[in-house]
Formats: sequence, C-alpha cells, structure tokens
Amino acid sequence: MGSASATHDETETDRALSRLVGLVVVTASVVLGYMGFRFIGESLDTKRALIVAALVMLVTVSSLTSVRVRVRSTMVGTSWTEVAILVSVVVVPEPFAVASVFAGSLITKLIRRTQPMKVAFGAAKDTITSFCAAMVLAATGMPDIKAPRDLIPYALAFLAIMVADDLISIPVVALATRTSIREIFSSDLDIRLLFNLVRFAISVLALFVLQREPLLVIAIAPLALSLHLTYQGRTRARAERMAWQQLAESTDSFNSVHMETVLNTAVNKGSRLFSADQIEVETWVDGANLVIRGNSKEIAYLGPPDRKGYDPTTTAIVPLIVDADGSRIGELRLRFRAPVKLSEREQFTLRAFAGALCTAIRNAASFTQLGVLADKHEHDAMHDPLTGLPNRRLLAVEAASALEGREEKSGIPALLLLDLNHFKDINDALGHSAGDQVLVAIASRLRAAAGGDALVTRLGGDEFAVLYRDLPAPALAMHRSAALLAVLREPVEVDGMPLTVSASAGVATAPTIGGFVELMRRADIAMYQAKRTRSPVTAYEPESDTADRAGLTVAGMLPRAVAEKEFTLEFQPIVNLIDGKPIGAEALARWQHPDRGSVDPRSFLDPIEKSGLLTAFTDAVLDQALDAAKQWKEAGFNWPVAVNISPRSLLDRRLPLLVSARLSDHGLTGADLMLEITEAQTLSQLDIVDKVLAELRELGCALALDDFGTGFSSISVLPRVPMIQEIKIDRSFVNEMEHTPKAAAVVRGTVELARGLELLVVAEGVERESQRRMLWELGCTAGQGHLFAKPMPLSKIMRLPATLAEPLHDPGSVVQMPTQRRPGRSARPGRVSDSNP
Repeated sequence: MGSASATHDETETDRALSRLVGLVVVTASVVLGYMGFRFIGESLDTKRALIVAALVMLVTVSSLTSVRVRVRSTMVGTSWTEVAILVSVVVVPEPFAVASVFAGSLITKLIRRTQPMKVAFGAAKDTITSFCAAMVLAATGMPDIKAPRDLIPYALAFLAIMVADDLISIPVVALATRTSIREIFSSDLDIRLLFNLVRFAISVLALFVLQREPLLVIAIAPLALSLHLTYQGRTRARAERMAWQQLAESTDSFNSVHMETVLNTAVNKGSRLFSADQIEVETWVDGANLVIRGNSKEIAYLGPPDRKGYDPTTTAIVPLIVDADGSRIGELRLRFRAPVKLSEREQFTLRAFAGALCTAIRNAASFTQLGVLADKHEHDAMHDPLTGLPNRRLLAVEAASALEGREEKSGIPALLLLDLNHFKDINDALGHSAGDQVLVAIASRLRAAAGGDALVTRLGGDEFAVLYRDLPAPALAMHRSAALLAVLREPVEVDGMPLTVSASAGVATAPTIGGFVELMRRADIAMYQAKRTRSPVTAYEPESDTADRAGLTVAGMLPRAVAEKEFTLEFQPIVNLIDGKPIGAEALARWQHPDRGSVDPRSFLDPIEKSGLLTAFTDAVLDQALDAAKQWKEAGFNWPVAVNISPRSLLDRRLPLLVSARLSDHGLTGADLMLEITEAQTLSQLDIVDKVLAELRELGCALALDDFGTGFSSISVLPRVPMIQEIKIDRSFVNEMEHTPKAAAVVRGTVELARGLELLVVAEGVERESQRRMLWELGCTAGQGHLFAKPMPLSKIMRLPATLAEPLHDPGSVVQMPTQRRPGRSARPGRVSDSNP
C-alpha cells in the first residue's frame, strides 16, 4: 500500500514538473518568435556578426563557470550567466542579444550533456531572463556611466534578470527535488546576495570599460575568475561546515535506547544530511529483521523486510559493521531518483554517520534485550513455574488494586481459596511427577472456567486462589465459586490412569478494613470451615471467625485500664410491669478510654474473661457496685446490687473471700448483693463450682440465673443451685414473642416454671408498650428496657421519679403478685452486664 502510494505521488510530481517546464519552454518560444519578427528590421553586417559570435562565446563561458550544489538527485548551479546577459543586451539590439543568450545557453547544456528536458528548460530560462532585461533597458534607456545615478537602469535590468531567474528556476527545482520553495530560496541566501552584488559590480565595470576602452575588457576575465574562485571556496566551506554540524546533531540524536526511535532518527536526519530522496535502513541484529524507509517528512514503511528491489546506479549502500568484532548487523541505503556521484566529503560523512548508527542500533538492541530479560524475571517472580499461573505476589498486587478502587465501582471484589483434598495421597502413591501433572491439569481447568475477568493463581503446593475483581453482588461469589468447583468433577488422566480430584474452598468478599491480608485471612478461615463441615465451598461468616483482631488490640490495653481504674458502672432501672414503679436497677460495665473514647463492652468483656485480669476486674467492679449500694441505701432505697459473675470466676476458690472482704469494706452484708450467673459447661461439670456457690450462699448473697433458655442454661441447673431466687428471660424471646408462637410459648413456660418454684421472673429488652402488656398477660411481673429508662450514672438513678410508666390498671382492680423473694425487700437488685438491655 505504501509503495503504491509513493509511486503514484512520483508520477503526479513528474507530470506537474513536465507541465511547468513545458510552460517555460512555450513562453521562451513566444519570446524567440517575437524577437525573430523584430530581427526582420535589423541588418546583420560582418562587424555585428562578429560581436554576436563573441557574445555567444561569452554566454557559453559564463555559464560553464559555475558553482554547482547537489539537491537530492538534482545539481543546482550558480554561474556568471547574468553578467553575460546584461553585457549582451547593452552591446547589441534586443533581437541579437536574446538570440546570443539562447545560443550560448543551448551550447552550454549540450557541452554538459544534460538531459533533453534540462537542455530545453535551461535555454528557455536564459532566453526569458535576457528578454526581461532588454525590455527594462528599452524602457529606461542606456546612458553612459558617468555618475552613480546612471547605474539605475542597469541595476534595474540586472534585478529583472535575478527575479526572473528565481521565479522560473526555484519552483522547478523545488518540484524536481521534492523540497519546499522556501528551503530552496533561503539556502545560502546571504552568500548568493553578496555574489549577486559582486556580479553586478563586474557587469558595471565591463560596461564602463566597453564604453571607454574596449581593449580593457581583457582584464575583466581574471578579476571575474578570482571572484568566482572566492565564491566557490566560501560556498564549499559553508557546505562542509553545515555537513559536519548536521552530522554532530544526527549522532547526538542517536542517544535513544529504543530501536524504533533510533531508526526514525536515522531516516529523518540522514535524508537532510545527504540530501537523499529516500533513506532505508535494514537491520538484522540479534535475529530481529527490521526495515525502515522514508525521508525527513514521513516514514513510508516500518516493518519486516519487504524485499523491495533497488537500482544500484541510484542507491548508495553502506554496510553497518560493528568495530569490535567486524560483524555485519545491517545496511544503510541512500536512494536517489537519478544517478548521483557522492563527493569525497559526502562519502566520509556517510561512513561516520553509518558508524554512529551502527553503535546506536547495538545499544538499542542491548537495551531491548535487558528489557526482555527484566520482563522475564518480573514474569518469573510473579508466576508459578509449574503451572504458569500467577503466584501469591501477583495476587497481592491485583487484589490491592481491586480493593483500592472499590469506592468508585458498583461491584465488589471477592476471593476464592481452594485446597485439593487428599493430594498428598497422589504424591505418595504415584510420585511427585504424577502430582505435578494433576496440578497442571487443575490449573488449566480453573483458568478456562474462571473467565477473563477473574485472576486464577497458585499459592503453592495444592492451594489455588481465584480473585473476582468486580462482582455485581456479593451473592454471586458463592454461585461462581460453586460453578468453578464443578469443573473438578471430571477425572484427571495421569499416564492412562483416571484420578478423581476434589477440593474444599472458602469465599470471602472485600472487607471494610484490612485490605488484601484480611481478605486472604477470611477466605482461609472459610476454606478450613469447608473442610471441617465437608462442604465443597463455604462463605466467610464472622460467627465462625475465632480470630478477633479487635479483641487483640483491646486486650493489649486492658492492663493499663484496670490499673488506672478506667472502668465505671451505669445502672438501668427494673420496673414492676403493672404499676411502672422502679423495683431495682441493673449495673452495666463501661470503659471510657482516654484516647479512644467509649469502648464497646462486647469488645472488652470477652478478652478480660480470657486473660489473667479477670480477678482484678471482678474486684474493681465489686468495689464500685457495693459503693453504689451503700449510697442508695443511705438515700432510702433498699436495693441490693447485682454483679455478673463470669463462669471462670466460679472456678476460683478465692472468690468467696474477695466478696466477703469487699462487703466488709463498705459496711454491707450478703443481703445487699446479688450475684448473677450464666450457666456454662463448667457450671454443670465441675464440683468446685458447687463449693464456691455454697460459700457465697453462706455469706447471704442471692443468686440469679441470667439469659435463661439460651446457651447451656436449662431446667437441669435449677435443682443443682437451690439458692437461685430469680430467672431472667433473654431479650431474644421478648423480641420474637409477638410474632413467633414458639417464643411466646418459651416465655409462658418460663413464667409458669418460676411460679411453681417461687422465683421472680424479669424480662430483658422491653422496648414497646405492647411487649409490656403481653408479658403481663403471660404472667411476668417485672421487666427492664428502653421503654422505661436507658442506662444512667449513679447520680441520675438516685433521682428517679416514683413511676417510670403509666399503670396498666387502676389501683385495686387486680391482685399483684410479689416482686421479691426475701421478706423485707422492697425491690430487687441490679447486675453488671456486657450489653445494653
């Protein structure tokens, strides 16, 4: 395509050039016809014939004495023809002058054996310029040169010659050399202007001598020759200086390390430096064949060798040879439209240019090789050598990228972690080679089934991972993961033996915090959950996550919190459901961290229970709770305070001594303290618990069974702990009893059981008036929750109003069940809890 287009452009250019030359020739023919018509009226005697012959010889010699410069495949010359033309139009009448110039120019072109088109164009151009000069002098006259003003007509005539010559020759030369008119006109403009002034001065001197002493014209020839040699030397010196400057600029441009840039520079700079119609560089360094072809304006072709032939008469070829070992890595070819003979200076410049290009190509090739090696090393570092899949490092990079832009996307990233089951058995029975074949087959299946938007990786051993970068919905993670595992059901054939391979997989979606590390951890937890439950694939669930990172952080701050007494208590009232009067309060543990502010009780109670700080924490809570009990007892509230005791504390034989010491410190008795316990396995399995509970009962402390009906709490504990005086119904049953008959049945059964055992029943989490009424109808007499009051400091609970809710019935219209177990109590105690009822 590029070659055909270039051929078409050349054809169009040749046609345009032929039309332009034809126009010049036709114009010159008209001029010669006109001069021939004028010649009829002129007489040609012997003297005038000799003068005409002398002028023809003068024009011929002046045209041959020229400085010629090659522009691509065309030679452009600057001669003394203008001087001969001006002398001719002054010495003889116009017809003879024009004919003399035409004949001399024609003889010059024939002597040089130029092409017919160039012969016709050169003779026609000189004919037209001589006619222009003759017309100017005919209009201005030809005065004797006596004063400077007498030079004006001759200056105008010489200017007409120069302008006509440029107007005719520059467009033709620009078209023939595919060069801009501006570039041709500006080339050596300063030297040409100076030389034109010199030629005009020589012309004026010749005319002055001819007017005064014709024999002195002989002295003009040596002067003109001297000036010609000076002009020629300056032109050549400038051409060489510019050539070396362009060579230096070109070689400096070869400092790029990219092969394509080096070749583009070679074409662009080389076409200007050597004035070539086209530059072609072919290189086969390191087995990579590449050809580039073009000029300073465009790149016509870049790619593998197209085997385009070339004419050796119009192409200069220079091999690209490495100096170090003499190896040949390519060729530099200068293409011309016509045969061209390079000067000695051009040949030397060409060899220097080729040497610099050869070095640049070698450097670019070396850089490319280093880049290939670097890419290979980077690929190897990011991929598994056995299966070719990306490895953990690339998975981390891609996952981080997917997680980083999650806010701007509508989808969500997810990770599937997959581990083959019983893979070790394959290695042990058939060898590691068979195991490798299985891994390669599994990798191929996973990659084909996962799709282009998923990244399948091998983490190591028999563990694979699949990253879904942008799922429309989290639920799709399980769906796509299940479909992916289905491809493993088909047996894998190893050495003709079909092997069945199964896998366990875990799926996790992008976490809010923690990035890739947390995503990987969650997927790993889900995978091991799948192994435990023998499920093909399991999604991550926080409930199955035994690793509590937030708990670890909080646990690290607990020792200082306990030592600095940062834990405080708040109290939530408990009311009689029928009349809304307070009958007690539940104490709730709070932690106000100096830097983090309020800390969620759920995040610190469990770490405390698992740490060695449990005894110190229990002691601090007992101290604050009993201090509160003392204050409100002094204020007239006969409320015992309840403290929630951890099941682990019941394993500590020192607990009764600790409780006894704190009661004594605050001047209270066991009747002022209720201990709430939540049944655990330890409560029903270990005898030590019975001993601790018995000692606490001896101190006079009452016991309450918290969260009844959940976990390990059951009816079986009631006969084993006869000192229990209260049962608390868990908030989950209170929440569901209005909508779920089973929950309502649990509440009714608990109330009836407690009534039969003469125990008080307290419902937790009462939030609505409808719940309060339903509980009363089911037989529950006490409750607590936000319907009545939220947790509050000690100072506020001591200022509670007499009634926290409107009575359900008028006083005296119903028989009220007792709200306390022990005689003399007007209320029942509160507790320390890990949640907000």
